[in-house]
Amino acid sequence: MTDEWTWSYLDADAMAMTGESLDATGFPSQSEAESWLGEQWRKLIDVGVEGVTLQHEGTVVYGPMSLRAAQ
Repeated sequence: MTDEWTWSYLDADAMAMTGESLDATGFPSQSEAESWLGEQWRKLIDVGVEGVTLQHEGTVVYGPMSLRAAQ
């Protein structure tokens, strides 16, 4: 059994996004996944990602969560 934490990406219409510019790598811990997002969120917005969902071994942990600042 692997302990894998992954992000899924959503566009402005809350539709799932995939592609080469979106990292599909799993992370060994929640904190590592969240740290990565903290470093990459601006780049994700630049390629059209509006929201993310964190999953642990395929189960949603939280999200969708907007990458935009609260207004």
